[in-house]
Amino acid sequence: ASYGPNPICKGCLSCSKDNGCIRCQHKLFFFLRREGMRQYGECLHSCPSGYYGLRTPDMNRCSRCRIENCDSCFSRDFCTKCKTGFYSHRGRCFRGCPPGFAALEELMECVEGCEVGQWSEWGSCSRNNKTCGFKWGLETRTRQIVKKPAKDIIPCPTIAESRRCKMAMRHCPGGKWRRPTKTKDKKKKKKNLMERAQKQHSIFLATDKTSQ
Repeated sequence: ASYGPNPICKGCLSCSKDNGCIRCQHKLFFFLRREGMRQYGECLHSCPSGYYGLRTPDMNRCSRCRIENCDSCFSRDFCTKCKTGFYSHRGRCFRGCPPGFAALEELMECVEGCEVGQWSEWGSCSRNNKTCGFKWGLETRTRQIVKKPAKDIIPCPTIAESRRCKMAMRHCPGGKWRRPTKTKDKKKKKKNLMERAQKQHSIFLATDKTSQ
């Protein structure tokens, strides 16, 4: 270095007392570091976070990554590692993976996810495999897995779902509709009370007739 043994001149071919390295040795990268209002040059073996090494015939330089939320990049437009909390996908950084891709948490990358088709139409309303005889039932719709995920650990979204529905036919054709159990028990109880009342009335009449 042209400026003595000062540590700031390490790896320099030429160095300034005030500005640090001005020119670096052949294999090193020139990095312009800023500290408040001051800036000075350094010669590094590898560029710091947020920068990538750009080799040119004149001098190798550390160039800033132009990708938002990128920690380190391969080139100006391709990120190799995103900042904490962001997923890497095709050289970019995202808070969440785009449609069709799933998050691989251990690597913080977006990989091809499970691709499913369109939902089918809702099926018929049924209960206990019957489409009549009840007031309420369930109807179901499904969709097919079009493409399996790249990793087995990535789950597929649900391929079947059901919802409550009202049956179009509460009474089955040709069949006898049965009242719910509660109504049936209530009717039976009422019948027993009437029979008991009639029996007591008959006993009363018989007793009254005997006393006469």
